[in-house]
Amino acid sequence: MGSGGTDREPVARAGWFVTGTGTEVGKTVVAAALARTAAAAGRRVAVLKPVETGVDEPGEPDHALLRRAAGSAQSDAEIAPYRYGPPVSPHLAAAAAGEAIEPAALVAAAERAAASADVLVCEGVGGLLVPLRGSPDPWLVRDLAAALGLPLVLAAHPGLGTINHTLLTLEAARAAGLRVAAVVLTPWPRRPGEVERSNRETVEALGDVPVAALPRLDLARPEGWPPLDLPGA
Repeated sequence: MGSGGTDREPVARAGWFVTGTGTEVGKTVVAAALARTAAAAGRRVAVLKPVETGVDEPGEPDHALLRRAAGSAQSDAEIAPYRYGPPVSPHLAAAAAGEAIEPAALVAAAERAAASADVLVCEGVGGLLVPLRGSPDPWLVRDLAAALGLPLVLAAHPGLGTINHTLLTLEAARAAGLRVAAVVLTPWPRRPGEVERSNRETVEALGDVPVAALPRLDLARPEGWPPLDLPGA
């Protein structure tokens, strides 16, 4: 497993690394909302999805939504240098394509993206302990986050089970020396019930972390999204 924390300087002056408690918990939506908020404030925003799987699935690919939210002119390859069709773990997708994901290439892509931007929004794939490279030389999403040095934003669902998943992910992040800027619960219901309200309060208290809430967004209309202002930019 990778070495975790790092003392290197962040690749960007400002921004975030968005991860999640697992798959389908709103990472792309949270990353897009952060990018849109920064762009609406007049910042030059670069977005990055270093490894993207499932691009053959129906609908708009994650990297395209991020680009649209940021108002970016980045190419597909600049946003997502490794793109794979099947919706599987990145190390498996790379192996099926006959290649290996190179950590140095991911860091270099982040540095290039950040060079012409005020803010860099990077979205990971899966959760923190997802392998980008498998054995015998493993490298995890957590290792990438540590290498980039950006504050971490954790996307999580607001319903039952999220306390355990979120607190475990916070432990995994902090064990590697990562700084967690906030947890974002999404999609936050219009009328949150006792479970959702209690989950938010409990994660904030036990996790010692700010917890924000993001409602379900109309992905076709970024101009109508509420701002998501978090520490880091």
